[in-house]
Amino acid sequence: MRFQVPQFIEVEDKIFGPLTFKQFAYLIGGAGLCFVIYHFVGSLYISIIFMLPVAGVSLALAFYRYNGKPFIFVVESAFKYFFGNKLYIWKKQEREPVARKQTAAPAEQAPDFYIPKLSDSKLKELTWSLDIKQAENPVTDSGGQKNV
Repeated sequence: MRFQVPQFIEVEDKIFGPLTFKQFAYLIGGAGLCFVIYHFVGSLYISIIFMLPVAGVSLALAFYRYNGKPFIFVVESAFKYFFGNKLYIWKKQEREPVARKQTAAPAEQAPDFYIPKLSDSKLKELTWSLDIKQAENPVTDSGGQKNV
């Protein structure tokens, strides 16, 4: 028995000519709101001042995509940001840099063995330094077990 798997589920169906149902609803809602503004204000010249932002938002909701997502997601995220709780865990405090004194190590404190500097990989250098530190530690043996 074979089942038909739906494909292209992210593509909305075009219902009203080249428009999807959401695009059509945004445009009809914007046009209706512009008509209500014109009806209440009365003067065409004054009502255009109020109708242009409504028409712009309506067109943006219907057609504008930001980073591949519809504009309604941007509006929703903006509302959540402005009206939601904000939790600040870490704030960087600016401090003045403190100059450290450069002191040369005396020759008698130099180690008895040579530690090579591996510049090709920081991981190899870290592994080398860990191996050296473990070999110098008298409490632990090479297996990491404590000697009692």
